[in-house]
Amino acid sequence: MEDFIKKIDEKATAKGKGVLLLWQILKFLVVSCMATIIQLVLVNVLHNSMKNITTPITGFLAKIFTEQTMGVGNTTWGYILPWFLSNLIANIYGYIQNRITTFRSDSPWWCMVIYIFLLIALILFSTWLQGVIFNACTKVDITLVSKLAPTIAAMSAGTLQFVVLFPLQKYLFFKKTSRE
Repeated sequence: MEDFIKKIDEKATAKGKGVLLLWQILKFLVVSCMATIIQLVLVNVLHNSMKNITTPITGFLAKIFTEQTMGVGNTTWGYILPWFLSNLIANIYGYIQNRITTFRSDSPWWCMVIYIFLLIALILFSTWLQGVIFNACTKVDITLVSKLAPTIAAMSAGTLQFVVLFPLQKYLFFKKTSRE
């Protein structure tokens, strides 16, 4: 399979930057779908297993994740951690897979360290956004929507992350290398 993808990479590169960009977006989307599956499974498993942890969030996080935006009872570690952890794990997988497959980069290890710091800021925002969307979905008087609230919230935030992460990875962390 890797040889097949490498041949397509070579053909896309030969056709020019525009075709190569479209091919990379397609590969990034495939990786993002795999990361999304990982995240959706994790957010639902973690949400169901941690919902009884009712220790309130403290410090600056308590100012971000308020009951007004997150909903009553949703400002606890048992509520916030599933969103954050599932997102972090899925995006680290995506970073590694995109480095290897999408951009064929040999970027140094410190790029991942910087990426993780930027990712944490994005995930905090996405976690907040997921909470807002989850809260809105649970208030809808449609059973299916409220049951799928974790999935709907995670997918919405994932779309935002795609828009931010593709250019970040392509133009900052995985610039053209000798392998591309």
